[in-house]
Amino acid sequence: MDIERKNHWEKVYETKSPNEVSWTQEVPKTSLDFIHSLELNKNATIIDIGGGDSNLVDFLLNEGFENITVLDISEKALEKAKIRLGEKAKKIKWIVSDITEFAPEETYDVWHDRATFHFLTDAFQIEKYLEITGKAVNSHLIIGTFSENGPTKCSGLTIKQYSENTLEQQFIKSFNKIKCITENHITPFETSQNFVFCSFKKR
Repeated sequence: MDIERKNHWEKVYETKSPNEVSWTQEVPKTSLDFIHSLELNKNATIIDIGGGDSNLVDFLLNEGFENITVLDISEKALEKAKIRLGEKAKKIKWIVSDITEFAPEETYDVWHDRATFHFLTDAFQIEKYLEITGKAVNSHLIIGTFSENGPTKCSGLTIKQYSENTLEQQFIKSFNKIKCITENHITPFETSQNFVFCSFKKR
């Protein structure tokens, strides 16, 4: 595991509350819209990559989804989510892992990733991610990254920007693009970050 990267995220989640980090969303509307567009059964297997203490899992549980997994490199982030969910946390599979070292024990109908992929900046990391998704995803992939009009850094770390085209090209070996959108995410400090979101179907 990349200890430096893990320590970075543990410190972020240990020292900052949701209103002090840029990625917080009260309602993860875009992610939910993409997931709803897939018209899933409630027993569909869904994994949220880099889910941290995101509210997405709360909404999915409330909608009756039964097979949800949340993965994050930060154990502290997942602990925060578990505390927030209380008893409901027992319904979720929680995985602490660096995404490039994730060895899935099942396949997923939906792989959702809002703002993890763009932290992978070297070719080896990206290749590992593509390899894992190629094997672990049996149906749909939803990816959100900073766009070419978005920030070049997040939480002090350099990220890799994507356009609709470059994101599609990364996944073209195993997935066909369904649709892409760009949107501005307004952070808790009232700044704007431009994202590109794409959904894909396994070939």
